[in-house]
Amino acid sequence: MQTHSKKRIEIVVEAPLLKRLIELLEESPVNGFTVLPAISGYGHEGSWDRGGQVSDAGQMIVVVCIVDPGRVEEIVESVYEFLSRQIGIVAISDVEVIRTDKF
Repeated sequence: MQTHSKKRIEIVVEAPLLKRLIELLEESPVNGFTVLPAISGYGHEGSWDRGGQVSDAGQMIVVVCIVDPGRVEEIVESVYEFLSRQIGIVAISDVEVIRTDKF
């Protein structure tokens, strides 16, 4: 079986920012993405847990996309510009995929 090198971009943002982030990704060279709820965590500001929250405020979402390495800079630039004024993080890692035609 042959695999192909790609980049995985993970973006963690507060739920109210998700719609705008999705718009940015749809305008960029991303072929697709997955949105996952972030249940709890620990970071610079300490522990957090989404349990018991009534609204989206303060809830965190993880958006994952896998892209060709040549597209990373353009995607991350637009995401960084958006997140530079918001709460959020971006992580980029190397991955191997089987179906390269999907990315």
